[in-house]
Amino acid sequence: MRIYEGAPRQNYEEVLRSIGALLDQRGMREITLNEAADGFIIQGLALVPGDNRPWDDPAATLEKETFNLREDDVARFMDEALARRSGRGSQGGDPAGQLATGFYEAALRVLGRYIDQQQPRDVFFFEQDHQFVVRLLMPTRAGLRHVLVEFTRQEIDAMVAAAPAERGH
Repeated sequence: MRIYEGAPRQNYEEVLRSIGALLDQRGMREITLNEAADGFIIQGLALVPGDNRPWDDPAATLEKETFNLREDDVARFMDEALARRSGRGSQGGDPAGQLATGFYEAALRVLGRYIDQQQPRDVFFFEQDHQFVVRLLMPTRAGLRHVLVEFTRQEIDAMVAAAPAERGH
């Protein structure tokens, strides 16, 4: 999925935010995300369907789950996320206007904002214990090169905390 070659409304911040909301809904953890020509390949650990234990319960049964999100899937998730967010406030049944945002929705949004600033050709990253290693394919004077960037749990938390001020909220 070539973000900057596609529709003008697409950017990593909104695309990854929408994917993050999906991951939060699925209860996934320890994810990898690989950008492909037609979308994203996502893999992570998820609770086995029917296991009603919390994620951090040592007796919880986990399995590796892999799925492909095509461009049309991503567009649909973005539209659904926008509709969900626009329902916030007094008319949306959330008087404070602050529906809970899960870890991945918030973390992938700020990661996406960072990635947008870099404008890479494509993205790969993995997360473990709320820490990320991101590989960006970047054009350089010497040609295309991969660049690695690491984000600690504390850095992600700080980026999430600073995001509303950066957006002017």
